[in-house]
Amino acid sequence: MKRFWKRAGIKEEQDGCTVMLDHRNVRTPNRHVVKLPPNQRILALLTAAEWDSQTTALKQHTLPLTGIIARAMDSFDPVTTDDPKARPEVIDKMMTYFDTDAICYHEDFPEILTQLQDQHWKPLIDWAQKTYGIKINTTTGIFAVQQSQEAKDKLRSVVEGMDALELAAFEKAVMSSKSFLIGLALVKKAVSVEEAACAAHVEMNAQIDRWGEVEDSHDVEREYIRQTLGSVACVVMHK
Repeated sequence: MKRFWKRAGIKEEQDGCTVMLDHRNVRTPNRHVVKLPPNQRILALLTAAEWDSQTTALKQHTLPLTGIIARAMDSFDPVTTDDPKARPEVIDKMMTYFDTDAICYHEDFPEILTQLQDQHWKPLIDWAQKTYGIKINTTTGIFAVQQSQEAKDKLRSVVEGMDALELAAFEKAVMSSKSFLIGLALVKKAVSVEEAACAAHVEMNAQIDRWGEVEDSHDVEREYIRQTLGSVACVVMHK
C-alpha cells in the first residue's frame, strides 16, 4: 500500500478519540473504527504518530501499536469481536509457552551464558514466584521441565483476568520474546522494555560475546525486539 494521506491525527469527541488519516477513520482488518476512550488519548496520539511516520510505502511492521489495538478489537473485545472463540484459544496457546518457557531452561556452560542467565532470567523467575505465590521449576538438563498444575492454574487465572487490550499486548510480548514470563513481567510493569529485551536475547548476546556480531542479523533483531516490546509497554502504560 502506498501512503495516500497527508496527515495523521486524532478526532476528539466526548466518547473517545478516533485515529484519522486526513478525514478518514483508521480501521482494523475487520473494519472496526480505531477509537479509544478519552482516558487513552495519549495512546491514540502515539498510534496516529505511527501512521504519520510512514514514508511512501506503508510498512506493516512499523505499525506495532495499530496492530495490537486492532487485534484487541477484532479478537478479544466482547463488544467488537467477530470470533468469540479467539480469546480462549489464544489463552490456551499462551499457556503452552509457559510449559516450554526458555527462561526455565538454563545451561551451565559457557560462563558468559550462565552469567547472563543469572542476571536477566533469575530475577524474572523470582518476581513471578513472589508475586503469584507459586513455584517455578527450572532445569539444566535436556529433558522437558514440568510446571505444577497449581502454577499453571494461577497464571492462567491472571491471563484470563486481562482485558482485551492487555491480552493483545501480552500476546505480542510473548510471541516476540518467545517467553511467557518475560511477556507477563512486561505487561504487569515489573520490568522495563530494555530489561525485557535483554532477557529475550540472553542466548543471542552470549553467542555475540563468543563469536562476534553478524551484521544485518543480530543488530536488526535487537532493534526489532525493542520496537515491539516498546509498543507493548506503551499500550499497557496508557490503557
